[in-house]
Amino acid sequence: MNHATRFSCLTALFVSLSTFGADRFDIVDRPDLSTTNRFYPGNRAPLEPSSFLALPPSAVQPRGWLQEFLNRQRDGLCGNLGEISIWLQKDNNAWLSKDGKGKYGWEEVPYWLRGYIQLGYTLNDPKIIAESKIWIEGAINSQRPDGDFGPDQKFDDDGSRDFWANMLMLYCLQTWYEQTQDARVLDLMTKYFHFQLTVPDDKFLTHYWQKMRGGDNLYSVYWLYNRTGDYELLKLADKIHRCTANWELQDNLPNWHNVNIAQCFREPATHYLQTHDDAELQDTYADFQEVRKRYGQVPGGMFGGDENCRSGHTDPHQAVETCGMVEQMLSDEMLVQISGDPFWADQCENVAFNSYPAAVLPDFRGLRYLTAPNMVVSDAKNHSPGLQNEGPFLMMNPFSSRCCQHNHSMGWPYFAKNLWLATPDNGLCAAVYSASEVTAQVGDGTEVHVTEETHYPFAEKIRFKINLHGSTDFPFYLRIPAWCQSAKLSVNGKASPAQLIAGKYVRTQRTWKNGDVVTLELPMQISVEQWTANHDSVSINYGPLTFSLKIGERFERRDAAKAAIFDSGWQKDADPSKWPAFEIFPTTAWNYGLVFDSTHPEKSFSIKHSAWPKDDFPFTPDSAPIQIVAHARQIPEWTLDKNELCGALQASPVASSQPLEKVTLIPMGAARLRVSAFPVVGDDASAHHWTLAR
Repeated sequence: MNHATRFSCLTALFVSLSTFGADRFDIVDRPDLSTTNRFYPGNRAPLEPSSFLALPPSAVQPRGWLQEFLNRQRDGLCGNLGEISIWLQKDNNAWLSKDGKGKYGWEEVPYWLRGYIQLGYTLNDPKIIAESKIWIEGAINSQRPDGDFGPDQKFDDDGSRDFWANMLMLYCLQTWYEQTQDARVLDLMTKYFHFQLTVPDDKFLTHYWQKMRGGDNLYSVYWLYNRTGDYELLKLADKIHRCTANWELQDNLPNWHNVNIAQCFREPATHYLQTHDDAELQDTYADFQEVRKRYGQVPGGMFGGDENCRSGHTDPHQAVETCGMVEQMLSDEMLVQISGDPFWADQCENVAFNSYPAAVLPDFRGLRYLTAPNMVVSDAKNHSPGLQNEGPFLMMNPFSSRCCQHNHSMGWPYFAKNLWLATPDNGLCAAVYSASEVTAQVGDGTEVHVTEETHYPFAEKIRFKINLHGSTDFPFYLRIPAWCQSAKLSVNGKASPAQLIAGKYVRTQRTWKNGDVVTLELPMQISVEQWTANHDSVSINYGPLTFSLKIGERFERRDAAKAAIFDSGWQKDADPSKWPAFEIFPTTAWNYGLVFDSTHPEKSFSIKHSAWPKDDFPFTPDSAPIQIVAHARQIPEWTLDKNELCGALQASPVASSQPLEKVTLIPMGAARLRVSAFPVVGDDASAHHWTLAR
């Protein structure tokens, strides 16, 4: 389906209706917007009604692998970055200065803080919450008489204000307010936005980063409007849209920086909330499609942009920043709420399960700037011009990758927060799946606690247990992923009569009682995805997971300070011996092409299940609980290229006289070295001979 026109083609909210006794099951494209949630703030008129509404920061408590990942984030780089990063040093920090002056005062603090504070509320961690409060108080106390706040950053050439870092801090303040109801946040934001209204257009959102990323400022304006009803804010919203780069171009983007794309393509959909112009919403879908048409013909949900997307650089050895991954996840999460379209939840899972986990070390004590679908070495070498930037951009280094070092913090905390959403009809939606618990008000105001038990995405069954006092009537939404064609639903062991449809929601309306159990089964099948535009290479999927060749990994420890990228900075007491960097090298062959029956490809692969890891962490080669056994032949001519990256793919089918072997594929997210887009080996006259890279 052409997703650029998907939303406007929705002709009916309710696709089908089934009843079973007093229970009602509806298959819907999105929630009914004719009602308004009584308990959680959504869009206020004249904005477009909210399809879904965010719950408070501490409403969702992750369990299982996601809780383990968050625990490792707390104990790893994110939780200790305040002792490492020079930009988080409190001495002479402009974010803690009342006059906005100080040596350190740009994006790094709020990049880190917006994930760090959400992490604290998600894990109910007093230490993190207390540390976050220091920075929140600093931001609030920094407001000046004219309404401006934060570091007083101005550009040398024209004296205009740099608003970019403040856009990030506004997210932090919103999280603080949503949890504490601290009215000072509303007061600060109101004065700040009225200050922005006084800035002439030719001095507003000037220069590169903030002009591209004005959509983040726009989002916060609507957030405040929904809580205060100040109509002057809608004037500011139009001004921001007018002064932001044009993300509504036809068949093109205003900028091809990978992080800008991942966070800015949603700007037209955000402004659509005010204009009700469906063309703006479609522009966001069109931007998403355009970048993937040109540079995203690869598995994992992302695209090649290392640093920028470049013409002719479309092979799966092109990488994307860790920043780009987490920004894409956030955009997807926000677009679910704006559009109601389950497509964005599917997309979020794709990036979260298949791309992001491998961008960080298993213990979360380091990360790398760039990660690619086909990546057979992760070292400290300079791989330019194969990668755009010069330097050690593939190494796992806690002292390096200045933007990603801080911005990665929001990835899993925001993902966890957005597992569950409130609905306009006073119900709940499990929008993205992972083991968790949620507490929310539903129906007539009754508080319900839902426990979600599952090993998804490594398991097919998801069990929801309802806990409440007495009984109450409310709708319960579950997303049916687009990849699942035979989903099944049961309530208290009785199968639903509804025919579940992939890419839609099932809405169950009933009077719920304490102890009710809803079971959703999402049968997974092996599928082969062909990337026609990338030499007819293929990737192998099982449900929401994409699989990569299992490559032996040798970790070599390095001094983080000596191997850091040129713009890195760390505190004088930061100890590189406590926070080492690592290179990762292959210990087994990686240059395999797959052999399978193209008519019935599913018959050529076998699934191997193993026990769930005792440490609840399935994202390593040895702990992954699912493997796929495939047949393959080596392609000896497929080697590293002249830039010492995985050699570019060549046309499939490929001729190979090497012996047929069984190889093991593991989930892409567990493979820090990986081949995820495979050549296909053929044995007839159409097979091409691979040319040795020079």
